[in-house]
Amino acid sequence: MNPTDIATYLIQHPQFFEEHAELLSAIKLTSPVMGRAISLQERQMEVVREKYRTLELKLSDLMRNAEENHDITRKFQRWTRELLMARNDVDLPHILTRGLQDIFDLPHATLRLWNVAPEFAHTWFAEPVNDDARLFAKGLQAPFCGANQEFEAANWIESDAAVQSVAMLPLRVQAGAAVFGLLVLGSPDPARYTKDMATDFLIQIADTASAALTCLIQQ
Repeated sequence: MNPTDIATYLIQHPQFFEEHAELLSAIKLTSPVMGRAISLQERQMEVVREKYRTLELKLSDLMRNAEENHDITRKFQRWTRELLMARNDVDLPHILTRGLQDIFDLPHATLRLWNVAPEFAHTWFAEPVNDDARLFAKGLQAPFCGANQEFEAANWIESDAAVQSVAMLPLRVQAGAAVFGLLVLGSPDPARYTKDMATDFLIQIADTASAALTCLIQQ
């Protein structure tokens, strides 16, 4: 009989070791954990403990992820509430960007809007944006994250330290609509925003920010 035949026989006859219980202690296996020969029973306990440790690690990861998601949800709700509490439309961009910095502990956040209504043309968020920046924003179907490659939008951030990485979020009334602005998050840490980071949460921020800021756009 070859090893496969033996394995198949044991699977099909689970009572074998009940009828030959003496083999459980007589058979010796090399333990990868203890580095010595152990009985089949001891090896079985090692396997069970290894599986248990693996499950503990997975459970720990799930709990940590759940706690992180809960924290993000709580912060997002707080930020959204501040937007809803704004009494003057013109204050929204400041409340929005300041809230991102304070609530989410972000180093820098700023934005620019174009095609704003005439009564907001004098504001900081309506300052001129060159064609390159507008074209870049127009081409974004999702947030851009990565190193600051001398983007004009990074220069909108007022900071003594150089901005090393950025996340740039296009603002649209809805998916497929024209871009009416750009929300920019910046950091002196080159690893804060990377091209391989998940953007699901940033998409939600962009969607909520877009909805809040549409009142400033010329209809």
